[in-house]
Amino acid sequence: MIRAHFGLDRNPFAADAPALLPHQQEIFDTLRVHCQQGGLCVVVGEPGTGKTVIKQALVNHDPKRLITPVVNRTLHTYASVLRILCDAFQLDAGGRAVRCEKRLIDDARKINHAGKMLAPIIDDAHLIDVQDLRRLRLLFEDFPKNHNLVLVAQPGLLTNLALSPNHDIQSRVTYSVLVPRLAADDMERFIHRELDAVALSHATFTPEAFGLLIRASEGYLRRARNLCVGSLLEAVRDRVRTVDLKQVNRVLMQPHWREREVAP
Repeated sequence: MIRAHFGLDRNPFAADAPALLPHQQEIFDTLRVHCQQGGLCVVVGEPGTGKTVIKQALVNHDPKRLITPVVNRTLHTYASVLRILCDAFQLDAGGRAVRCEKRLIDDARKINHAGKMLAPIIDDAHLIDVQDLRRLRLLFEDFPKNHNLVLVAQPGLLTNLALSPNHDIQSRVTYSVLVPRLAADDMERFIHRELDAVALSHATFTPEAFGLLIRASEGYLRRARNLCVGSLLEAVRDRVRTVDLKQVNRVLMQPHWREREVAP
């Protein structure tokens, strides 16, 4: 609808393969270095700050030289996570946990002998039981030393790792970073960059609507994307080609936005 109404070749604010922002690029470059050196990296941030974009950039970077199996379903038990890892490595996931571990270790060594780097990524790692996370850490101890285990999580993971019983995991972290929310100027540049990417004029959003978008997004990239797309859809409904306060406020009146405003 948006493409047809505004005469675009592709959807604006698409999150499938966005370009990295400067602070995301810095994190990505550091993760690549640790993939070469070996390590345990922790990328934390509040929901919607852009952790998934960094993760996807690492997955897409160089599939022939950098193998990046991803575990997204982290509410499972350790045995289930092992099977998910086997699926990501395209290995047989049958049998007991110890057999899955052996297959994973053997395949990791083959990848190392082939001159490739290995960077397993565990998304939403804060949801994993700490005992299961410890068992995973012990499993990766048997991987070739040039692998890099990347934990993507909410900030609560660092709090848990700081507890005395978990210092065995924390002491092995080679790099940790908090993905911040964007300042107003950076958010403005982000929205303009997304408009430029689809050849949509900056004037599509009036100055008043643009200011409200910046304030309502509160520095969260995902929130800004959803609000911009929702406002463009409202413009389609009104059959206008300029987004004004009317369209933005109509999105902000939706229950999930209003509940956010009144939450303590």
